[in-house]
Amino acid sequence: MQLLGYPVTVQVADVDESSVTDPDPAVNVVKTAVLKATTIHHRLQERSEPSLIVAADTIVSLDQQMLGKPVDAAEAWQMLAALRNRQHDVHTGLVVLDPQSGHMVSRVNTAVVTMRGYTDEEIAAYVASGDPLDKAGAYAIQHPVFQPVADMAGCYTAVMGLSVCELITVLDSLGLPRRADLTAVYHAHEVAGRHYPCPIYDQILVKSSESC
Repeated sequence: MQLLGYPVTVQVADVDESSVTDPDPAVNVVKTAVLKATTIHHRLQERSEPSLIVAADTIVSLDQQMLGKPVDAAEAWQMLAALRNRQHDVHTGLVVLDPQSGHMVSRVNTAVVTMRGYTDEEIAAYVASGDPLDKAGAYAIQHPVFQPVADMAGCYTAVMGLSVCELITVLDSLGLPRRADLTAVYHAHEVAGRHYPCPIYDQILVKSSESC
């Protein structure tokens, strides 16, 4: 979020994500992000300063089966074993809400991720670290030790939980001045010395060049 160049305040929505039951993973994440945004909106209604509410939700879809955050270490193990050596989709819902007008913009970003053939021992060590328990699909693409991903097509930051590139396009559409450091955004798509090209980033660059 700091890459956007705007001041940011973090608010925890603390919603019941299980209350969103749409069977389509790409729809489910948007509805959950809407739930988060509207919850924060209701909480901040008495504030008068101009601001935007940005909310996001991410879910992993393996053969159309949704994998959210594991409830415990055993479920984390099961998810990681199921994902091993396989390709899956990562859907990230994004909502930007203007509390002043009530205007809301929603998007869904989908990346295709292929996991590497990590061993049972690697799963055990990663699960023991506790890192998978608050991650959709029980993994973090950016984890420096486990490094579960063999390949990915899409926006790397979306797989992390929020597509900065998608958010920049939304803010552009709302007429906000571009403040993002695009060089820093580019490097945000790197992990362990590897860069994951983002098609949305390329579109942002084209628009930047056209506005010059």
